[in-house]
Amino acid sequence: MGAAGSQGREVTRVLLIDDDPRVRRQCATLLKLEGFQVFEASDGRSGLALAQAERPEVVVCDVTMPRMNGHAALEALRADPQLAGTVFIFLTGNSEMSDLRVGMNLGADDYLIKPVDADQLLAAVRTRLRRAELVSEIKRRGGVASPQQLEPLGLTPREAEFLFWLAQGKTNPEIGTITGVQLTTVKKHLESIYLKLGVENRTTAAGIALEKLGPLTS
Repeated sequence: MGAAGSQGREVTRVLLIDDDPRVRRQCATLLKLEGFQVFEASDGRSGLALAQAERPEVVVCDVTMPRMNGHAALEALRADPQLAGTVFIFLTGNSEMSDLRVGMNLGADDYLIKPVDADQLLAAVRTRLRRAELVSEIKRRGGVASPQQLEPLGLTPREAEFLFWLAQGKTNPEIGTITGVQLTTVKKHLESIYLKLGVENRTTAAGIALEKLGPLTS
């Protein structure tokens, strides 16, 4: 739960972890202008300590850092019961694209490529927060969001996995990175999913998936 604002409104707390002060300053300024409360750390170890102290709703974290890299920080955060559900977004350079699947397998919610685009940063934070709300609602109802919930739509386990990521707003290249397949394979799976669902585009397919996973409202 975020800290209460001056008029009683909940303020979302965001922790930025990056050893580049310019990146931290850029992201912090943007997020503050949008009404977020921002904390900053220059390496993974101090970032993890700050996360434990401040309990942010979102962590935006670089991959390559001194003392503790982003993967180790994420692993430690996911192992902490009080922080396990925190939205975690990686910042990565183009040279680190091969590490993206590792990060997603560790439980990252999203990633952004440096240099960070302002609109993409805000969209990623807001989209992941909304997704976290959805998952929390499903858990309150006694379920856990997972690809297996989509198999009753008539999909194979692999197709359910692709649709699960699509419903979270992933692009085809991102789905390929996460699942470890070529872009052409992603497209073939999605074509099969659309055919089975009787839809023509990803937006409609995502809507069906989110309805199956559990809407935010009763």
